[in-house]
Amino acid sequence: MIVAAIALAIPSVAASAEDGLVTKPSRHSVEETIDNFEAAINAQAAGGWVVFGRIDHAAAAKKAGLDMRPRTVIIFGNPKAGTPPMTRSATLAIDLPMKALVWQDDQDRVWLTYNTSEYNAKYVFPRHGVATSGDASKALETFLTKVTDQSTQ
Repeated sequence: MIVAAIALAIPSVAASAEDGLVTKPSRHSVEETIDNFEAAINAQAAGGWVVFGRIDHAAAAKKAGLDMRPRTVIIFGNPKAGTPPMTRSATLAIDLPMKALVWQDDQDRVWLTYNTSEYNAKYVFPRHGVATSGDASKALETFLTKVTDQSTQ
């Protein structure tokens, strides 16, 4: 019964790509998922990928005397790819670099959430007057799928 409930919950969250987000369940702890994600990004350093940092929202909440389940944002990107469009539109820097969120729900399940490349291509880049190619969007989606699968499975 519990397995069936989890199986029903996972597709509904993971299938949220219509809103520009992909949420994947992780088989690992929050810290392991974060470490796996950073390792997957860092393994692509030759292609220009870099992890810029982390924002630990739960730690910030704790300093403020509040409790929050783990919520860590990992900031990552590819300066080789991101700098040219940012040079054309300075405001793009408000949305880049990209981010991934590793979080834990009330049932202690761990998830990884990120914006789809399609969302970036349809909404983020255009709001800054920057166009992206369909090929670039598809390549980014393939990359994101690969590194997030490596992080969560």
